[in-house]
Amino acid sequence: MIEELYREHWPLVCGFLLRRTRDPHLAEDLAQETFIKATRALLGWRGENAAAWLLTIARNALVDHVRRSHRELALPNPDELGVPPLHVESLDVRDALERLPEQQYRLLTLVYFEGFSMVEVAAMTGRSHNSIKTAVWRARAAFADLYRENQ
Repeated sequence: MIEELYREHWPLVCGFLLRRTRDPHLAEDLAQETFIKATRALLGWRGENAAAWLLTIARNALVDHVRRSHRELALPNPDELGVPPLHVESLDVRDALERLPEQQYRLLTLVYFEGFSMVEVAAMTGRSHNSIKTAVWRARAAFADLYRENQ
């Protein structure tokens, strides 16, 4: 069972970690740690989406590593969220995000704050890559509209 998960999802897990760390050796170490933790937790796994389960374990392994090493990961550029290039007040951004419908809020959080790619979000949700691209585009547009209303 774990061998099948490893073969099928290693590229996804390692790719996610490589994009977040930008260090191939660290990404591989964290991916190995992810599959070790997954092996230990396999009995508690309820058979939900394997990609989502493994990516959650990978994200937690990355967070643990960052905490241990006291490193900070770069946050996304506010321009990526559709915010005008003016000075961004974090409370205005948070307010606009919280006024979005739950699905749009979750999509933007997964992509821009938690660092998942659209392919990874598609794997986690069982939706196609194109439908996630469209949903994220719409969520960004809705965010931009709500943000502009605060100005």
